[in-house]
Amino acid sequence: MDNPDPRPPSPSQLSKTPSWISLGFILGVLFIWFLPKPPPEVIEVPVKDETPAPLVATRSSPDFTKIEAVFAMWDRYAVWDNNLTEVALWDIESKQYSHFYEIRRANDNYYYRSITRLTRPVLTHGVDTNAPLLFTEPDLKRQEWLQQRDAETWKAIADSIQKIAPPEKPVTKPQ
Repeated sequence: MDNPDPRPPSPSQLSKTPSWISLGFILGVLFIWFLPKPPPEVIEVPVKDETPAPLVATRSSPDFTKIEAVFAMWDRYAVWDNNLTEVALWDIESKQYSHFYEIRRANDNYYYRSITRLTRPVLTHGVDTNAPLLFTEPDLKRQEWLQQRDAETWKAIADSIQKIAPPEKPVTKPQ
């Protein structure tokens, strides 16, 4: 007669494969757990020099249509020396001033030439800080501006000193 409730198999009849797979999995996890961890990566930060690094162009093929259009809008800030000035154009892709141009003025015409770096000091006064161009100025004009600024500073210091009342002399009584 058929038994309607079959008996569970005895432990000796069960397959040993799943226990070996479990044991291998556990040993693999323990092996990975105890592997030596790599040392933390040391990142060396270079010490910045007091002098700014020279600006260097990153592209070899200049786009003169861009500089012509931008310079036409911002040319009022250009400082000319013998009808020559230098500018750096902002590059949206690299997010820095990376296109450098020398601009020569003749009558009402401008002539553009790509250069690898600026050779004059960057103009730091009188220009909108959001300008897409960095303008340069000749060394002589830069020195004149610095001397004028120093003279204005010393005059302001002298004026403020003159406005300060001198201290009163203490009155001493004879004994």
